[in-house]
Amino acid sequence: MSDAIAGGGKSNRRGAPPPDIVDLVRVEDRISFLYFEHCKINRADNAITVRDGEGTVYVPSATLSVLMLGPGASMTHDAMTMLGECGVTVVWVGERGIRMYAFGKPLTHSSGLLQVQARLVSNTRTRLAVARRMYGMRFPGESVGHLTMGQLRGREGVRVRRVYKEWSEITGVEWSRRTYNPDDFDDATEINKALSAAHVCLYALAHSAIVALGCSPGLGFVHTGHERSFVYDIADLYKAEISIPVAFQTAAEKPMDIGVETRRKMRNAVYDLSILPRMVTDIKSLLLGEIPAEGAADLASEMNHLGLWDEKEGEVAAGRSYAEPEGGGGD
Repeated sequence: MSDAIAGGGKSNRRGAPPPDIVDLVRVEDRISFLYFEHCKINRADNAITVRDGEGTVYVPSATLSVLMLGPGASMTHDAMTMLGECGVTVVWVGERGIRMYAFGKPLTHSSGLLQVQARLVSNTRTRLAVARRMYGMRFPGESVGHLTMGQLRGREGVRVRRVYKEWSEITGVEWSRRTYNPDDFDDATEINKALSAAHVCLYALAHSAIVALGCSPGLGFVHTGHERSFVYDIADLYKAEISIPVAFQTAAEKPMDIGVETRRKMRNAVYDLSILPRMVTDIKSLLLGEIPAEGAADLASEMNHLGLWDEKEGEVAAGRSYAEPEGGGGD
């Protein structure tokens, strides 16, 4: 069993009621992620049980952010239903986590941030403003508001190459270039294996934060055209700080299984650096930075409601009949 933790569990009683959304742990306060492969996942009250040849562990579902399932992992309907109710992002990944295939549902019921994201990405001026803020986070203290996207990409390329070189010198791990086979984890150098494993963990966390807030993984500002464009946007903000250093440090230790060891070190680093709370804060800041303070307050007050769109009034109340009264409406 890979990367398991033990928690409290009760009797294996089916049909436990789902938790109320107000009782769930906020996404920024949750365990970052767990990866399992070649195991059976079931439900025990409001926890999941993970069983393989080594035994069984219990994971409290409401405290989990991301569950990564590798090859050979199977899950019962009960377990998946409960994880969905708890807002856990369940990600199905390839061997050792090199590819992401599918994911679960968001924690929030609100489309407020999603609507803001869609408005911003659909307008060239606002999209450029958000993209510049993303690049500005990578160049603190520098002004990037006047640069084009082409100029920003060039500066980012230089920065990333410098980060790779610095960590190669610090750890003594030989570095030439980033190359890997997306269909075969083992068809790469040890450092490239470590980078693949570390980046996928970071992508899963970014994906979790995005969908938990009700945003769209596909509506990116720097990246475009892919179902996880916004995931790559957010993950890129932290690669130089977390996944690249972890990969080089792990490769320098020459572990027996570099994928497993990289994930363990990533989980520790995510906790130590408070990456998940920062992701939540940064996503909100990036999207709400274009909205005046009073507009952001209005957005927060309208969370978790359902209305009907109207081309004149913007929105009218749902849950009522708008049919004309019988016998009325005539002159």
